[in-house]
Amino acid sequence: MKAIIVEDEFLAQQELSWLINQHSAITIEASFDDGLDVLKYLQHHQVDVIFLDINIPSLDGMLLAQNISKFAHKPLIVFITAWKEHAVEAFELEAFDYILKPYHEARIITMLNKLEAAWHQRQQPAASEPAFRPASQTINLVKDERIIVTEINDIYYAEAHEKLTFVYTRREEYVMSMNLTEFCQRLPETGFFRCHRSYCVNLSKIREIEPWFNNTYILKLRDLEFQVPVSRSRVKAFRQLMRL
Repeated sequence: MKAIIVEDEFLAQQELSWLINQHSAITIEASFDDGLDVLKYLQHHQVDVIFLDINIPSLDGMLLAQNISKFAHKPLIVFITAWKEHAVEAFELEAFDYILKPYHEARIITMLNKLEAAWHQRQQPAASEPAFRPASQTINLVKDERIIVTEINDIYYAEAHEKLTFVYTRREEYVMSMNLTEFCQRLPETGFFRCHRSYCVNLSKIREIEPWFNNTYILKLRDLEFQVPVSRSRVKAFRQLMRL
């Protein structure tokens, strides 16, 4: 697994390099302190992951990531920065992770383990792949300005709050800076159902379907007390889906 580090603080660059070498099998191909130099390098070299600071000369990390996101081969991007306020923007660029300085070794180790696992999953032999490409099994969720790589099936339901979407797993709540329609488009159609204008539910988490007024339903979920409504406009589609 090939990587580059983009960091203009020499000591931070050295510390990160040491942590990567100590706790992973990732090979650091080069280090840079200037965004334009990175673009020039990537024109002739292919890497699997980029550890990217935001506050760098010539071309800042966000603009650099926007350019990289248009590549045919998209390296995984891990932002490593002192700037908390760019976490949501990083999520929109589908960053793999967002690490805040100063480095915490345990946090770096966790990230490296997930990174190598994601890379190995990408390397599955093409011959064994089905004719169609399955949907991604993970999704990036935001909590406390951190990007959390989450198993899609860990999501129980999502709820609309004006221009935001609240996403619930068994133990966590996440706030996404997008409306519910945009968020639902990132979920597999076969596993999730838009049961209400304000709700999208994971069908595999439904424990009980309880009749409600006006011939609608209330959905009781495993492990959670909250009950998700099915609106009148979605009842017919829900019945067909659940063979009721």
